[in-house]
Amino acid sequence: MSRVLIVLLAAMVWAGTAAAQTQSTAPSNHAGTKIAFPASVGGAQLERSVNYAGPPNNRPDQGITYFYSTPKKMVIAVHVYDGGRHIPPGSNNPAVVDEFMGELSSSELQVRHGGYTHFERPSVPSTCTYGNVSFRCITYNAVNQANARLYTKMMLTGFRDHFVAIRIDWSQVRQQTTADADAALQAFVPALLR
Repeated sequence: MSRVLIVLLAAMVWAGTAAAQTQSTAPSNHAGTKIAFPASVGGAQLERSVNYAGPPNNRPDQGITYFYSTPKKMVIAVHVYDGGRHIPPGSNNPAVVDEFMGELSSSELQVRHGGYTHFERPSVPSTCTYGNVSFRCITYNAVNQANARLYTKMMLTGFRDHFVAIRIDWSQVRQQTTADADAALQAFVPALLR
């Protein structure tokens, strides 16, 4: 996934909008990974999908993004892409580590350029496991113009020759907590990546 693309996805979610963009609907099954993206996964409902691989974009390396909303109104975005190469499995291979660090740097720059302040994140990412899949992950946060702190957990792994990036966004202003986000991921990720 291009760094610009993940930054745009983050900006759309943090702004609370589904920005209009040229898109095509994605298939309900990802052919390369054999992941099914049904209307409901682990209690979350599919809101929309964006197929960068199909017309009018025709960028197979950019993959497909699926957006789900949880019962607590948090957004989970799942992006499946290969960047034009085969990705080894797991969260600790060099391809995943490099991609993750690049995406994190780009996200931080975009958040700061988007007018957010007081950006905070741990100095190093961690590994988190949902079901039997391990991800390189990190949670960062920043304050928006309305003085509300917004949070994102960003996760990346290699899965069946592809990157699988999952992010969830939440805000305490909306009565959402870190525990809510983790509970949503605990229900969602194992149901999705069987």
